[in-house]
Amino acid sequence: MDFHSLIKICSSPLDLNALNQTIQQGKGESGAAVIFTGAVRVSSEEQGLTGMTLEHYPGMTESQLASILQEASTRWSLSNMLVAHRVGYLEAGEPIVFVGVCSLHRKEAFEATEFIMDYLKQKATFWKKEHYGQETVWVDAKESDTTAAERWK
Repeated sequence: MDFHSLIKICSSPLDLNALNQTIQQGKGESGAAVIFTGAVRVSSEEQGLTGMTLEHYPGMTESQLASILQEASTRWSLSNMLVAHRVGYLEAGEPIVFVGVCSLHRKEAFEATEFIMDYLKQKATFWKKEHYGQETVWVDAKESDTTAAERWK
């Protein structure tokens, strides 16, 4: 990874303001910044969800994320990329993931951000366990995530 790519996996809450500031540092080489954050959601499918536990395989997960960022940098002309991902226990509403991408033009930044998230969901080793009071359920890979990643092949 070069200076312009950063990966953070942490068990502490994500400081979205600090991450946003980090990704947008520069000397004018970026005309566009796209920021995506994903949070623990409670929708009709997850009624009663109280939280989620995320686990990863240290070392391997970072390597997978580095490969995804490297691939993005070969597809688009990007100046900065940052992926921050939580592990451990998170309550409903807490941010899980932050992806920030800067480039000269907005189209590249939007496309690269989508690519990174699609590949992260499909190729990065994270395991999710949802908590419903005293009951826990491991989350399986979703067909929609596989389909989303396939469009970039």
